[in-house]
Amino acid sequence: MTMSRALDPRTTAQTPDARAATARAAASPQSVFGQPFAPVFTAMAVMIMVVLSLTFARSADAVAALWGAGGVAVAVWLRTSRGPLYDLSFGALVALGIAAGNLLAGNSTPMTAMFTVANLLDIYLAVLLARRFAPTLNLATVEGACRFLISAAVIAPLPAAALVGASLWYMNGADFLETAQTWWFGHALSIAVIGSFGLALTKRELVKFRAPARAAEAVVLLGLLTASSAAIFVNQSLPISFATLPLLLLVAVRLRMLGVTAALVIMTVLSVGGAMAGHGPYAHSFEGADRAMMAQLLVLFGYLPIMLVAALLEERDRLSDRARLGQVRAERASETKSRLLANVAHEIKSPVGGIIGIGELWKSGQLGATTTTQTEMADMLVKTARQIEALSHDLLDVARAESGAVKVELRPTDVPGVLEDVRRSTALRPEAAGIRLDVVSEGDGLIAIADSQRLSQVVANLASNAVKYGAEGGSVTLRAFRIHDGVRIEVIDRGPGLTPEKQAQLFEPFNRLGLERSAVEGHGIGLAIARRLVELQHGAIGVSSAPGEGATFWVELPAA
Repeated sequence: MTMSRALDPRTTAQTPDARAATARAAASPQSVFGQPFAPVFTAMAVMIMVVLSLTFARSADAVAALWGAGGVAVAVWLRTSRGPLYDLSFGALVALGIAAGNLLAGNSTPMTAMFTVANLLDIYLAVLLARRFAPTLNLATVEGACRFLISAAVIAPLPAAALVGASLWYMNGADFLETAQTWWFGHALSIAVIGSFGLALTKRELVKFRAPARAAEAVVLLGLLTASSAAIFVNQSLPISFATLPLLLLVAVRLRMLGVTAALVIMTVLSVGGAMAGHGPYAHSFEGADRAMMAQLLVLFGYLPIMLVAALLEERDRLSDRARLGQVRAERASETKSRLLANVAHEIKSPVGGIIGIGELWKSGQLGATTTTQTEMADMLVKTARQIEALSHDLLDVARAESGAVKVELRPTDVPGVLEDVRRSTALRPEAAGIRLDVVSEGDGLIAIADSQRLSQVVANLASNAVKYGAEGGSVTLRAFRIHDGVRIEVIDRGPGLTPEKQAQLFEPFNRLGLERSAVEGHGIGLAIARRLVELQHGAIGVSSAPGEGATFWVELPAA
């Protein structure tokens, strides 16, 4: 029975709109509005808000300057939508709520019918445009917030405003522009402020305020904002409406989107309501509908942009969390790679050591008489095995460096002495034949805080590369001099130089910049190890080069 119901096409087949609505509901955070009874409760709330608005907030003929019903209906509709049939039922119940509210407020039957049609048009267009241009309903991004505000709050109320303006002009001779703009401002505010608050009011956001300290902070900040807004817009008439901006910004920084939308609801009610009652900064400068419109403009263009600040902070938080998680994953991957390199290097060393021993015995004739060809082959075998052995040591060095197993002992180190030791050891290398190696020490007191052994390893690696890759220049210079707060070491060759693209790849492990098939031996590991060793000594390493002008590899270390 259960299986047949699960496979019944009548229960699984859905229209594309229904599937999209279901996907949105599944992907979005759960709304705090109870979905099964949301249409009924919304219709009741709309009816109450219509009565309150028409009773206390009318400013232009029969149009109210403060209208909350539209924002509530839009928020709940978007949060609880389940498909076309649900939309039809929801719209019908909201229309009943609007009509009942108008009749209870004393509007005539023709006025009630006109206002019901206009309000439903307003709400439906806002829902339709929000689904089209802001389908994720995510106000926690600047793009998402802008898309919702522009489509649902700015554009959606325009047709209904024109309809109401024309209808009231025809029915009562009211001023078309005044009634249309009062309608637009009131409904745009409703969707932008109350609708945004409804979309931000999710269980996921409320969970953030479960901590007592966080909840207390929210109560204190919103309480201060309420008190200051009441003092400015209700109790006195000084033009200091800007004084609430610092508090609103603080709410955006500390409480993010949910806090700032709640604050905007409070400020909208107090500012527009105070203006309607003849209080606030516009009490003596404007009258009637103009006073209400100035309060609406203050909220729309003075306070509402702070919501974008909260969206920007939310977006930054999310990107920061992603970056933190990415860093953790990268560190784990690096640890795994380091363990693999260490294991591979250890596995290589033992058999290679045996191959080298056998090769040496074969080459020396201790395993029996050998021909000239066999001696050459034995010599080649030993040479290749030693290259593999060197690679295993390099792999171990990389693994130790990346895992933090390499320890350094920082102490005052004589840099010219290190350079001279490196020059002597490099001069003994076969590839250094015919190349002049110079050491230049400029000035006295070239003492760096470093690990002498690790510093020698770094400089020897740079000098070896300079001899191998810059041999055609005929000379390599090891130079040391003081900089503002440290000692700089330079290894200068007169080779072919490096392009900016190759310089960007230099310190990547196992990257030989396309020289894998050249006669120059190497594994592309030395510079990566050198960089890590320099970083462990609190220094910096880099290169300066240009094609045809040689290369200068430099190391900077703190001075003693």
